[in-house]
Amino acid sequence: MFTGIEKLVSVAFSTFVTKPVGTEKIHLKPITLLTEQDHVEHNLASERRKVRLQHEDTFKNLMKENGKFDDPICDEEEGMVSTRDTSVQSIELVLPPHANHHGNTFGGQIMAWMETVATISASRLCRVHPLLKSVDMFKFRGPSTVGDRLVFNAIVNNTFQTCVEVGVRVEAFDCKEWSEGRGRHINSAFLIYNAVDDKEELVTFPRIKPVSEDDFRRYHGAIARKRIRLSRKYVVSHKEEVPLCEHWNIDNQVSLSKGNVEALKKMAAKSGWEVTSAMEKTKIYTLEEDDILSVWVEKHVERPAHLVYHLLSDFTKRPLWDPHYMSCEVIDWVSEDDQIYYITCPVVNDDKPKDLVVLVSRRRPVKDGNTYTVAVKSVILPSVPPSPQYVRSEITCAGFLIHAIDNSSCTVSYFNQISASIFPYFAGNLGGWSKSIEETAASCIQFIENATDDGLISLF
Repeated sequence: MFTGIEKLVSVAFSTFVTKPVGTEKIHLKPITLLTEQDHVEHNLASERRKVRLQHEDTFKNLMKENGKFDDPICDEEEGMVSTRDTSVQSIELVLPPHANHHGNTFGGQIMAWMETVATISASRLCRVHPLLKSVDMFKFRGPSTVGDRLVFNAIVNNTFQTCVEVGVRVEAFDCKEWSEGRGRHINSAFLIYNAVDDKEELVTFPRIKPVSEDDFRRYHGAIARKRIRLSRKYVVSHKEEVPLCEHWNIDNQVSLSKGNVEALKKMAAKSGWEVTSAMEKTKIYTLEEDDILSVWVEKHVERPAHLVYHLLSDFTKRPLWDPHYMSCEVIDWVSEDDQIYYITCPVVNDDKPKDLVVLVSRRRPVKDGNTYTVAVKSVILPSVPPSPQYVRSEITCAGFLIHAIDNSSCTVSYFNQISASIFPYFAGNLGGWSKSIEETAASCIQFIENATDDGLISLF
């Protein structure tokens, strides 16, 4: 029991406002930053504020987007649980021990009651004891006082593989409001839960089945909030990236090329991918594992797979359709199927432009297979050291898998295990305030489908 080990249990950021005596706003004095850590925390607080200010508009845009494409929830699936089966209501009377000397209910007491009712709701879904993972968008909309009756309503909004979102709404009633059935909405929050089995492994939650119009609104709202949480988590994490690049030399080039291809196929074969966006010819999926975020962009292209393979495996053509690539040149032609490229990328977030040194390994289908592979990863090449004009960045694992549908069309799947250095190019899209991935995918499709036969023939 007494191990002497200190563990981080929880992290939270609270936002307070000062209440003026009159009508004028109170202007707070700026804080003095003394240490480097003070500057880091100050910058992170600014980033969190930006995300909060963007939240409402971003959420509305994502909700509109979610209504534009068909959702598989309409299909019956074995083991689905109706949202109505997870609905829980609890009523608490605010007594003097629950309030401060002004008679206002302690915020912590309200949070504790909210957690209790949300935990019961989540347990009705998974039939085990759920573990609270995080609390999202907790807002105090108004006060409650001693003598108020607080009504807590909780319901499961959506499930995401191994986590579930429970929404809680709190209304306060004084005696008159109680008799009239007219309460005050004072609090709302979304609580995220996990559950573990006897082996301490995460439990996969059953899918939820919305029934009413409000159920569907909450279902899609949970998807939008998950996207915002995902982006917010990586935007404000401020983790120093540990370089994972390996040195490229003649002794290890075979193993690096083989590992490059195998890593891409392994990422594509993982389970747990979740759709975050869908358009006519494009779908975007994300996968989060132990703070590692991966993106999968699936595109339908009206061109034969072998021609698409030749276009996408030639990275010198990448700047023609990808705005994130300013230039791309071959610096080492290792073999017919493996080349090393030097890539420059545009400025983002007022930083220096970025550059990359990557190994591109391309493979045709083996025997009767119909999937072409173009794998990408960063390597360290002594002949191309970092330049002071650029921020040397890293691609951990990325690439294309091109699967033939028939003789004239194919599915192109682009995968990228996002590193901290390239996350700024994805942040806006994942958070919902940008369409950069969809726009790049559309540009790629247009580039491929508009390629002339003469240009394609010249590739052979």
